[in-house]
Amino acid sequence: MTIPEYHTHEEFINRSAKLAEIRALGINPYPAQYIPTNTAAALAAEYNEAPVGHSEEAATGTTESVSVAGRLVLFRSMGKNAFAQIQDDSGQIQIMFNRDLTEVVGFTPQPELSAIKFIEKKIDLGDIIGIEGNIFRTQKGELTIFAKKVTLLCKTLLPLPDKHSGLADKGVRYRKRWLDLICNPEVKDLFRLRSRIIRYIRTYLEEQGFLEVETPVLQNVYGGAQARPFTTLLNALDQEMFLRISLEIPLKKLLVGGMGRVFEIGKVFRNEGIDRTHNPEFTELEIYGAFLDYNDMMVLAENLFEGIALELFGTTTLAVQGHTIDLKAPWKRMSMKESIKVYGGIDVDTLSPEQMRARLTDHDPKELAKAPRGALIALLFETYAEKHLIQPHHIIDHPIETTPLCKLHRNPKLAHEGLVERFETFILGGEFCNAYTELNDPELQRKLLVGQAEKKLAGDEEANPLDEEFIEAICQGLPPAGGIGFGIDRLVMLFSGAVSIRDVLYFPIMRPGE
Repeated sequence: MTIPEYHTHEEFINRSAKLAEIRALGINPYPAQYIPTNTAAALAAEYNEAPVGHSEEAATGTTESVSVAGRLVLFRSMGKNAFAQIQDDSGQIQIMFNRDLTEVVGFTPQPELSAIKFIEKKIDLGDIIGIEGNIFRTQKGELTIFAKKVTLLCKTLLPLPDKHSGLADKGVRYRKRWLDLICNPEVKDLFRLRSRIIRYIRTYLEEQGFLEVETPVLQNVYGGAQARPFTTLLNALDQEMFLRISLEIPLKKLLVGGMGRVFEIGKVFRNEGIDRTHNPEFTELEIYGAFLDYNDMMVLAENLFEGIALELFGTTTLAVQGHTIDLKAPWKRMSMKESIKVYGGIDVDTLSPEQMRARLTDHDPKELAKAPRGALIALLFETYAEKHLIQPHHIIDHPIETTPLCKLHRNPKLAHEGLVERFETFILGGEFCNAYTELNDPELQRKLLVGQAEKKLAGDEEANPLDEEFIEAICQGLPPAGGIGFGIDRLVMLFSGAVSIRDVLYFPIMRPGE
């Protein structure tokens, strides 16, 4: 077995020697439990302007007794006393160790090694320690704990990044997120924001009568999106399986089963490229409601975004990426054709397919030659209109070629033009959700899915295989329904101001060595 590179690191060797010395002194460097009674932030808030007392009072125990636990991030010896900073989940607080009154739990002082010398010589920056002592304020006004007892909770064998240069390399920050969280506390705040957003979504949907469910990640047949799947082998059945590319199909089966309003927040996997807004593994929210349609989904989306903004910031106006965005409902609604005309200056109803292809010079001519009229309209939208959709827009009434799972438009004229009741929501020029009035005609559904399967057989890696079980379920009665899907990660990007999806994922996918 290859010896890890870090085993030759000088600090690893030195700290390993210290670990052996600590064990030889009879101290357990990795105790099982330590329960602090206070946090750095709570103490700072409690004593923000309150009188505390001075060090002499803390030394005699007349000030409040507290205990904290955290990572040692700063240490400086000043003769009789030593000062340190420890960092816990909430922030940092100063600690003072005293030559006469500070003891180390489990350590018996020796003539050549006092308790404060043990702390100075055997405990390193990055080690996790517990502190019991009394609170006071220094002459400079800094809230400090006079340490009476110090407990070593975790002896570290590798150092943290240098405190001056910090952790600037983005690749290291993404791959070694634990170091990023230690060195950059604002990253922790971002992930707390992510958690608050997801919690609000759950609360909002439950209040609207939606039930949270869980559906399989491993599937026999994949579907619900245009994407290439990840494949694996189920050894127990000697069967090829797929990581889901969407939550859609099993959730619709639950509607068939009589579960009227359902939603799921879960991981989906698409074997596709990686860029500023795409990661092959991401978190999706999908919502389905029986007897609703895409108009209801527009209202739901608007109210959800508006509610998140008010919950987080108390306003619907956000300053993001140099723009001021107003999420207050209702949002602008515009058909795909209309958006191309308004923002791209192109009236697609006056153009032949060849004239449309001529305006798509950045696309592969061979692919364009195979593309039907509806697909060309969608490409014109992406090319000429999408980047202009800075304020929230619902782009409605898409060509049927863009999806095999959506109901034809109820307006006979629009249905004759091959348009479906689908919308996508755009903010800052990017897509944030995708929604349909769901197709529940089993005959048309089978025809469209057969078309997808034929595309797959012809070499389209993003087309779906034929899912006969899903069609069987539709044959047994899918009620009229509306459905919508959100990318949770992009939603967090919007509300945090993050410019890359990697910033809002705990552990984004990285190339080895990147």
